[in-house]
Amino acid sequence: MDFSVTILGSSAAIPKVNRNTTSQYVICKNRHILIDCGEGTQIQLRKFKLKLQSVQIILISHLHGDHILGLPGLVSSMQLLGRTSSLSIYGPKGISDFLLPILSIIGKGVQFDLNIVELEPNSNSIIFEDNCITISNFPLQHRIPTHGFLIKEKPNKRRLLKDEFDKTGVSVAYIQKLIQGFDIEDNNGVKVKYQDVTMEGKLSKSYAYCSDTCFTPKIIEYIADVDLLYHEATFLDKEADRASETYHSTAKQAASIALNANTKRLLLGHISARYNDLLQHEIEAKEIFENVSVVKDGDVYNL
Repeated sequence: MDFSVTILGSSAAIPKVNRNTTSQYVICKNRHILIDCGEGTQIQLRKFKLKLQSVQIILISHLHGDHILGLPGLVSSMQLLGRTSSLSIYGPKGISDFLLPILSIIGKGVQFDLNIVELEPNSNSIIFEDNCITISNFPLQHRIPTHGFLIKEKPNKRRLLKDEFDKTGVSVAYIQKLIQGFDIEDNNGVKVKYQDVTMEGKLSKSYAYCSDTCFTPKIIEYIADVDLLYHEATFLDKEADRASETYHSTAKQAASIALNANTKRLLLGHISARYNDLLQHEIEAKEIFENVSVVKDGDVYNL
């Protein structure tokens, strides 16, 4: 699979028997990304048959316990299992002060390359980029500095129409230029238009992660036209006042964000432990946005 999201934890502040606190595992173009790391995340990785040593990048939205308390244990286990590959952690200012003393107290720190990048509050920028993907952060509105994340595939190259190319008789040495979108003329004067022998590449996909936040239409500009949106929906509409007081969102508010951002699909999570039946969250959200699911631990969504 080129792009998938596995839900490791779907509960809000307090875990339940069947719902752990927040964490997700994203695979995009063979890049393995962990988003948030609530207590027990490494157990969830094992439960859902995901290799913790495969994680290359960890994104931490904010420094509340239900999003970070699993991080020291996870990094410690990586060390105990003999990790040698590097690990990059992106999170709010203060994450180094949280993580590094704990690792020092419980052991000798880490022996592999640990790259911690602290993000400026209210910032919006590309924080990671390679030849296949980009990861951006954007500000959310919570009680403490909190970041959302946008993971995007880079545009795919055009694909060769082999039968049409073979008819031209030109050398295979020209294939790269043609799939890059250039017309060519070979040494024999044969001209080939790239549109005649190639087709559009597979459309690139995108995933936006909106962690703890109150309802804030300001985020729409950062997530416009995203293929898959995860947005917290801690409360139902009848607790809208409570949501506002605690800087969280309701299912209807999350659906409104999805609708106005022209999202293709919406995932709801970070559900308060007070709710046993999650159907009502879906019902309320669907009053505004039809293509919505309430996530459960172990769910896998393929883009």
